[in-house]
Amino acid sequence: MTAGLILAAGESRRMGSPKALLEYHGETFLDRWIGLFAPHCAAVIVVLGAHAGEIRAGIRRRSQARLVENADYRAGQLSSMQFGLRAVPAEADDILFTLVDHPAVTAETVARLAAGPSTPLRIPRYDGRRGHPIRFSRALAAEFLALPVSAAARDVVARHASDAAYLEVEDAGILADIDDAEAYARLSAGSRV
Repeated sequence: MTAGLILAAGESRRMGSPKALLEYHGETFLDRWIGLFAPHCAAVIVVLGAHAGEIRAGIRRRSQARLVENADYRAGQLSSMQFGLRAVPAEADDILFTLVDHPAVTAETVARLAAGPSTPLRIPRYDGRRGHPIRFSRALAAEFLALPVSAAARDVVARHASDAAYLEVEDAGILADIDDAEAYARLSAGSRV
């Protein structure tokens, strides 16, 4: 069983409004991610924090996901990841993980990532660069949970670099991190972000 985990808890300070509710291809970033994960995941967990009420009110695919709220979201991204991992069903063998602000990933990339063999860590790569989403095993979830809040999830990824299976994709969307209005304008215009 695979579970999906989407982080949408950040304050979106650089953007000036909740990134989860920005539109891309006719739906919000968050609805798009729920729609990409739901066909491949027995459960999709969405971690909210800042703007939780506004985001809850703006979700159309709410029935396809379990929304959890990290009251300690100001402690940083890792705290939200750990909060979400605690909500993943115990029977999940693998976790598909992404940040909400990478909306340009294709359905084909997600399907290939989800369908591949179970490995400790599976990461899509485009033009030699790693991106989102990633897939990792339940065993690695325990390592993410054991990190001190001052650490970063990339510490676990770096520790297991030699175990990582890379999925080569023709999908520049895995690299599109929409952090500010300028990046969103490029995305909306159809430019490579």
